[in-house]
Amino acid sequence: MPTTRQDAGFRILFVCTGNICRSPLAERLARSALLRCPEFQVASAGTHAEPGMRMDERARRVLLRLGGDPEGFVSQPLTQELVAAADLVLTATVRHRAEAVDRHLAAATRAFTIAEFGALVRAVPERTVVRHDDPVLRARALVAEARSLRGLVRVDQPDIPDPYRRSRWAHRAAGRMIETSLAVPLRLLTRSSAS
Repeated sequence: MPTTRQDAGFRILFVCTGNICRSPLAERLARSALLRCPEFQVASAGTHAEPGMRMDERARRVLLRLGGDPEGFVSQPLTQELVAAADLVLTATVRHRAEAVDRHLAAATRAFTIAEFGALVRAVPERTVVRHDDPVLRARALVAEARSLRGLVRVDQPDIPDPYRRSRWAHRAAGRMIETSLAVPLRLLTRSSAS
């Protein structure tokens, strides 16, 4: 992910703790959905990640079941530069969101938990987003609409529980929650007014 927000693309950054379970699963699901949209760059990082780690094996299996590709993934720590470069920061928990914003205060307006963003976007009138044929404008409109609904849309469970060192069922539950939360945002990002 580049270190500036000046180029024409749109950067999405997913954040969790170790960058081996939740955030890489979200990153790889988003990458898969946005494969035909070169304007989007998707990355992930961890607030306490060791660099160069592979995905947790259970998270990897869940990702494969959901149609994502774990190949080549390696973890990286969350830095101020990564947060500053991101157009959208999606975190596993409210705490991760706070930690991302602590690294770059200006990100507060474009940082959400994954579940929060999914809930807010479900309340966005589709036409306000899909009327933009340019994918980057569509993405920016989606973030602006979601931001405008903060405090107006109830988010029952903003956090995705950490499945690390837990059962395969915990990993599957986290994977389902991530997939469900990202379904509408990813559909809107890949759909144009002509669709």
